[in-house]
Formats: sequence, C-alpha cells, structure tokens
Amino acid sequence: MLHSLAFAPREALEGDFVSTTREAFRVAHDISAYSLVALTREVAPLMTNGGSIVAMTYYGAEKVVPHYNVMGVAKASLEASTRYLAYDLGPKKIRVNCISAGPVQTLAARGISGFTSMLKHYQERAPLKRSCEPAELGATGVFLASDAAAGITGQVIYVDGGYQIMGM
Repeated sequence: MLHSLAFAPREALEGDFVSTTREAFRVAHDISAYSLVALTREVAPLMTNGGSIVAMTYYGAEKVVPHYNVMGVAKASLEASTRYLAYDLGPKKIRVNCISAGPVQTLAARGISGFTSMLKHYQERAPLKRSCEPAELGATGVFLASDAAAGITGQVIYVDGGYQIMGM
C-alpha cells in the first residue's frame, strides 16, 4: 500500500508557525498522518502473507523548512506513526517505511510559498547537485515493496540527491 496523502489549509502554510490555528493543526494531522493509521488498519488484514506499506514524507519533518509550517509537524507525526505501525505489524511480516522525497515539481509543491527557491537551494547544496525525479521515487517504492527489502521496516529512506546528509 502506498500512502501519499497530505493536506494543510493554505493559511497554515503562510506566515509564522505560531499563528497556526487549532483547526488547521487538526486538519493537517488528520489528513496527513492519522490517515496512515486508518488505512493501515483496513489493509493489514488483507496482507495475509506479509506485505509492505510505504508513506511519503519530507525533510521538513526533522528540520525547520520556512513556510512548510504545520506540514512539517504533521510529517513528523507520520514518521513516528510509521515506526509504531512497523512495531505492531512486524510479527505479521508487514513492513512499514517512509520515503522522504526531495522537492519535486508537483501541484502540491506549488502550493508551498518559496518552492522555486527551495528547489534551487537543493540543486546548489545536495551532493548530487539536484533533488530527485519522480521515477526515482517510484523505483524506491518498488524496492521497498519487494522481497529485496524484506529486512527493512520502520525506516525513512531519503531520495533527495543526498541533501539530508549535509550539515552546511
């Protein structure tokens, strides 16, 4: 199963994080993080011979990314949920992991203020001098769903041109 759901009200992605309303916080977490728990609860009984669940996350879960705001906090919740689900479902041979994608030109990404600057920043600083391509994300998802990844669960796999390893 691939979990690729995320949403926060536009006003929660603008201005300061401290201005996030309780409702925007609830909506972002419900759609972007709790949905993984709810979907997993429904799909796990169908995975009678084990399986793989992959969720899409972003670096903003662990570091402050200006304008990402409540989505960063929701992605942190998603990553923690991944670990707890991996623990719960491990005995059933169901693996749960995240792919942390670098910036990709998508409709959702265009809703993030300063996205073009973010993409340029990755291209300047990542060891591979680029972010990632959608095909690379797909290939990583196929790997995580395959038996080749049978020993991997509860992890965040970065597909971001190496950006995550950089300190400065």
